[in-house]
Amino acid sequence: MNYRLTTFDDLHVGQRASFAKTICDADLHHFVAITGDVNPLHVDDEFAQGTFFGSRIAHGMLTASLFSTLVGMHLPGIGAIYRSQTLEFLKPVRIGDTLTAIFEIDSIDRENNCIELAGWIENQRGEVVIKGRTLASLMRPRG
Repeated sequence: MNYRLTTFDDLHVGQRASFAKTICDADLHHFVAITGDVNPLHVDDEFAQGTFFGSRIAHGMLTASLFSTLVGMHLPGIGAIYRSQTLEFLKPVRIGDTLTAIFEIDSIDRENNCIELAGWIENQRGEVVIKGRTLASLMRPRG
């Protein structure tokens, strides 16, 4: 497959991109296998039913990882490098929720190779479950 590095000429302030995914039980199991995060709120139905949430919920960082897909594949895109991320967790994500992660470019600083993006993740009801700010840079071709 041929990939092309994103350049500053491909980007503009106000540009948006999105990525959608439905969270399934297997996603939680894979996340546990990768991270070791076996908090019973995420893996034990009986425990989770006795909490404020009333059922198991997805790991916050699993949900937030959709931002990584946006950075590296959509906006800025191929060759983008994550520099920093802030996150605010607003609502729980439940198994079966369909999430849409959205980025919008707020500023572009070519001289300092910095792209600032506003990001948020909505569930299928249009509720914002996570919001944050992202800083990314672009890789330069070898040369």
